[in-house]
Amino acid sequence: MAMLNFGGTEEKVVTREEFPLEKAREVLKDETIAVIGYGVQGPGQSLNLRDNGFNVIVGQRKGGASWDKAVKDGWVPGESLFEIEEAADRGTIIQYLLSDAAQIEVWPRLKPYLTPGKALYFSHGFGITYNDRTKIIAPEGVDVILVAPKGSGTSLRRLFLEGRGLNSSFAIDQDATGRAYERVVALGIGVGSGYLFETDFQREVYSDLTGERGTLMGAIQGIFEAQYDVLRANGHSPSEAFNETVEELTQSLMPLVAENGMDWMYANCSTTAQRGALDWKDKFRDAVKPVFQDLYKSVSSGEEAQRSIDSNSQKDYRVKLEAELKELSDSEMWQAGRTVRKLRPENAE
Repeated sequence: MAMLNFGGTEEKVVTREEFPLEKAREVLKDETIAVIGYGVQGPGQSLNLRDNGFNVIVGQRKGGASWDKAVKDGWVPGESLFEIEEAADRGTIIQYLLSDAAQIEVWPRLKPYLTPGKALYFSHGFGITYNDRTKIIAPEGVDVILVAPKGSGTSLRRLFLEGRGLNSSFAIDQDATGRAYERVVALGIGVGSGYLFETDFQREVYSDLTGERGTLMGAIQGIFEAQYDVLRANGHSPSEAFNETVEELTQSLMPLVAENGMDWMYANCSTTAQRGALDWKDKFRDAVKPVFQDLYKSVSSGEEAQRSIDSNSQKDYRVKLEAELKELSDSEMWQAGRTVRKLRPENAE
């Protein structure tokens, strides 16, 4: 494991050069990886593992849309695609990639197949960290490990097909076999990670829930809405408001930040833009920092976890969710977005 310096703080990371794919294959050559769940993370991780030459099977409830998707992706019923219990029985490494709510529901049926020597793998620390609420407590004889790609399963697969990688965190909660480290790192390389950085289950879920509710989704949507609404209220057209709020950010500026950093992007903007951004950034930071502090407190106290469990376990959860998402989709801002995307040169007829 290498030590890298991040602004004066040293951090343990594992790179592909240090732990190449060939080594990962050797570590897992006698393992059967059972990917349980084919929703968000399951497709990307299982397909990348399969394409990288690992022995992979998928476990999914038969008859649903996810089962049909797995079949379309080339998983063969009775050969590489099974009901959840059979896949768990066959697997020596069980990748538990169901949604948090589904993990709670399925756990009593899965646990009997966690026999000594197996590994239980997560891509989110939720179930283990909040086990007083989820009741997901692993048997003593199994390794409990985590690889959490820093992005969606769709992004993981797309970057893999482009010959790139998505950075991931990794963690070991229980090392029953003495092989937990080599197993988790091999799996991290196998699913297509760019590099792996060390964490633990609690820190993973705290940072993940904060990020999802913060700059990754919740905060950025709130900021989009605020700026778009102010521009529209002051007479700007939907096209102008959307382009200035979303399109320029996502299509022009964020790619520059991803490639070279915010400092480089600042340095390559106009002096007027530089001056204004530097003058206003502290005001925005000071305005939203208390919100982030409240958010982190809600995450660390378990309030966010309990809210998710309560909401996702309701029988009408999916109906309510679809209604909220439809409201977002039908908003003028995202209707404008659909029109703008159609007018991009690559989409023009």
